[in-house]
Amino acid sequence: MLYDWLKKSLTPRARTFAGSSSSMKGSLPLPVHANLTVTLELFRSKLGNSPDVIIRSFGSAGEASAPLIAVCYVEGLIDNLLLAELLETAAKAVEKDTEGNGPETAERLARDIPSLALRKTEVLDQVFASVLSGDVVFLMDQTPYALSASIGGGLRRSVEEPTSQTVIRGPKEGFTEDLSTNMALVRRKLKTPALRMEVRQIGTYTQTRVAVAYIEGIAKDSLIDEVRTRLDSIQTDSILESNYIEEMIQDAPLTPFPTIMNTERPDAVAASLLDGQIAIIVDGTPFALIMPVTFFKFFQSSEDYYQRYDLATFLRVLRMAACLVALLLPSLYIAITTFQQEMLPMTMLITLAAQREGTPLPALIEAFVMEMTFEVIREAGVRMPRVIGPAISIVGALVIGQAAVQAGLVSGTMVIVVSFTAIANFVIPSIDMAAAIRLIRFTLMILAGTFGLFGILAGIIPILNHLVSLRSFGVDYFLPYAPFNRTNSKDWLVRMPWWAMKSRPDQIAGKNKTRQAPYQYPPVEEQVVPDPKAKDQQQDKQRG
Repeated sequence: MLYDWLKKSLTPRARTFAGSSSSMKGSLPLPVHANLTVTLELFRSKLGNSPDVIIRSFGSAGEASAPLIAVCYVEGLIDNLLLAELLETAAKAVEKDTEGNGPETAERLARDIPSLALRKTEVLDQVFASVLSGDVVFLMDQTPYALSASIGGGLRRSVEEPTSQTVIRGPKEGFTEDLSTNMALVRRKLKTPALRMEVRQIGTYTQTRVAVAYIEGIAKDSLIDEVRTRLDSIQTDSILESNYIEEMIQDAPLTPFPTIMNTERPDAVAASLLDGQIAIIVDGTPFALIMPVTFFKFFQSSEDYYQRYDLATFLRVLRMAACLVALLLPSLYIAITTFQQEMLPMTMLITLAAQREGTPLPALIEAFVMEMTFEVIREAGVRMPRVIGPAISIVGALVIGQAAVQAGLVSGTMVIVVSFTAIANFVIPSIDMAAAIRLIRFTLMILAGTFGLFGILAGIIPILNHLVSLRSFGVDYFLPYAPFNRTNSKDWLVRMPWWAMKSRPDQIAGKNKTRQAPYQYPPVEEQVVPDPKAKDQQQDKQRG
């Protein structure tokens, strides 16, 4: 290839330098050639003459064989209206150049485009990256550098309401697949110069832009350095979604519990940044990552802060109770009906025994069949077309459940237990935490069907021990209850009023731990009761 041959010839130190450092990927970067014809040959050779990569050349006095300026871009990734203006500007710059002076043409072109931020690039690989990222690149003859302008356009999804994290009261805007739009949404929430956003590219082939957002002074410096180190250590071909990064930088990759939170709400990201957390926004996906997080953070919703604190506390306790139901209800039913029947009242025991009299399967197998049936119906409802998916899932569950009870394959109580367990699982706001509860539920069902209540207890103790031992970027996962911290417990399972939450979490926030000044109650105005004697004296004085 012409590109590889010229790269080796123009960089004679590449082979020796590459042998001493593995981070340079084998050679030195190839600079932009001063001869425009050579640069365009390198450009076409590297990109393989792709039909969507457009090169518009402008020559002096209409000479196509001697171009002075070449405009390179990818069709479909740019704004056509701005492109037309840039092409007209480039043509005028060439018309004014009567002597074919490339440097003067470049300076004139930079002056004629004052509204766009032009970036100067001297490396050819950066030129390729700019073009493939949706920029317009200007290559000039007798000029050893290129000018790039960002005029991104094309088809993009507009800002819409989040689909996975809906609220009744609160902002209705969610992230999109465009990184610039997502950064602007966060910047609109946090109008402070302390907001920092560091953009880097990860992925050899995708060159995905990844933004690290934090508030300087609130986020810990050690946490920021740790996130940078983990991102820089990623060596992969592609980053197509934020989960690629989540699995590569999380603390405990083998745990079923999520140690990094994902959200598609800009207000959730802004609130997390104000607590001292760090957000990672990935181009091409509407889901941003938030770290570090704790176990109880997954049971909180953005709406908790948009309504009264007493109602928010009630809903958080309700979610935690639903989590326990989704985790333990099938296991408790299996253990009690199989081993510990004496724990039930006599009337309930007789009713359950009458229902299970004609059931051919044991309680464990019966629960497994019903749970797997419901999982299949739920997955089918998600994968089917949106118009008929909900109808199929609801009708399928009703028909299969009723038919199974009438056929005597399962008991009616088991259908109730499995249905209520599935509904309780949907109460958990975080999909990742709900999925972890679903997986652990099957393990507890096996222990309950084998050892009864003792098996459930033998499964819960290692789970709690595992939760206490987990850490998310240096923060205890079960904070603030293990270790217990009274100050941080104001906004975890119980949400105190806003005027009572004066400080940020100790283990998460950096130097600036003060959220607001101490609350001062408004002074009560004293009511002055008039003295009747003083009134009479004032009247006598006026008469005299």
